Amino acid sequence: MYFAALLARTEDGWEASDTELDDVETLSDLTDLAQEASVDEDTVLVYIEQEDAWFGILRVDGEEDPRIYVSDASAAARSSYGEILLTDELLGREPGAEDEIAALEELVDLDGTEDGEPDGSASSSATTTDRTTTRDADTDSDPDPDPDSHSASDSDSVPAGPIGELGILADFGVSEKDLLTLRTDALTEIADALGAADVLEAVR
Repeated sequence: MYFAALLARTEDGWEASDTELDDVETLSDLTDLAQEASVDEDTVLVYIEQEDAWFGILRVDGEEDPRIYVSDASAAARSSYGEILLTDELLGREPGAEDEIAALEELVDLDGTEDGEPDGSASSSATTTDRTTTRDADTDSDPDPDPDSHSASDSDSVPAGPIGELGILADFGVSEKDLLTLRTDALTEIADALGAADVLEAVR
């Protein structure tokens, strides 16, 4: 289960609203959403949480680049909303590297031949059949294949644990140490530190 909320700072304090992410597909979309809610280009925080798994914070201050913190990168990597926050820059990898890997994988068939390569003679087909039989036998010998193994490998390149800017809320009284200790329902403690608990409660 996901929960998302937006906190916008105004001269009278914080304003809170729950946030729908159905139309959000990229970090730019999420940043635009935050900027639209900004009052006089003041700070806006977007909070996203997957229950008992991870939470993320996007901070936008006017036209400045967004600042991001994610409590558990490997868990977020298995979430479509988490992938929005886990940019190449945040993960320290070359932009587009993931797309290049996916493109290369699409060029190769499951049997290791490239698209458009002829199947070969009947003898090679027989060899393929033998290999398939061998693979089937190997599969049968595995009593309990892990259905999540593919998903796990997809996130191997993403570090476990927190990632991003630990000081994202330091000027609001949430230190780096405080942020690292937050787990489930972190938004409640963040709102308390901001003095926004009452306005948040009104929209939850």
